[in-house]
Amino acid sequence: MRIFFTGGSGKAGKYAVQHLRDLGHLVTNVDLAAPADGRSLRVDLADAGQVANAMQAYADFDDLDAGTGVPRYDAVVHFAAVPRILVVPDNETFRINTMSTYNVIDAATRAGIRKIIFASSETTYGVCFHDGEKKPAYIPVDEEHPTVPQDSYAMSKVVNEATARSFQARSGADIYGLRINNVIEPHEYAANFPDYVAHPEKRRRNIFAYIDARDLAQMVERCLAVDGLGYQVFNVSNDDSSVGLPSADVTARFYTGLEQRRPMGTYETFYDNTKAKRMVGFAPSHGWRDVVGG
Repeated sequence: MRIFFTGGSGKAGKYAVQHLRDLGHLVTNVDLAAPADGRSLRVDLADAGQVANAMQAYADFDDLDAGTGVPRYDAVVHFAAVPRILVVPDNETFRINTMSTYNVIDAATRAGIRKIIFASSETTYGVCFHDGEKKPAYIPVDEEHPTVPQDSYAMSKVVNEATARSFQARSGADIYGLRINNVIEPHEYAANFPDYVAHPEKRRRNIFAYIDARDLAQMVERCLAVDGLGYQVFNVSNDDSSVGLPSADVTARFYTGLEQRRPMGTYETFYDNTKAKRMVGFAPSHGWRDVVGG
């Protein structure tokens, strides 16, 4: 496939881009920080003209060789965003994230691209950046959980989901949103997780969950491979929690009195990834316990 991938220089994107290239796909990294190393474009995604032009332009010199004009993209993966609050002013976070997503999906559907994957967030559930402690409405948290956050970043992601749903209704394309949990790179296990084992309360805002960057890349692969689902959102997390306590102990310590909608495994994630497994064959295979133990 020829893939237009925004945010491919970011923490999560760089793993997904490399994974897709290793599988043989031609991936164009579209990022303000993209290196000038071929198949990369520096694009301000909040500028609709730049987005539309880049999506229907040559991506590298080898695109010229066939002599048949600009090749079309088969899919768009949109990961680029201001990654959290407290990076730029709140209104800029909201503006950049919502306008860039509108521009990317609008350009993709106008170009006739039938597969669009975009990054949503765990923050949509309103727990992560809440002022004070906020508990989920129930556990484990699945895609039916209310999405009424307080902060500008999570607000932008909720708006992006509504934008994507409306474009899907108009175009009929497959548009899948990934509610990505806290992304962890391999080197962060040894650096950070012993502290999480000792102080599990530090993982409360992430619903005691995480997603390995390599497994997130595999989720993108699976979404590209599975067609015909229309508009969908998927929680993306690893199978286990990010703390050493058994899930029953986490519940007793942090979630006393909350509705538990089904039995949970001994160390099962509180950020339910069942839908992703069932509908696209997501199969996370990495984990912090392989490195840290516990």
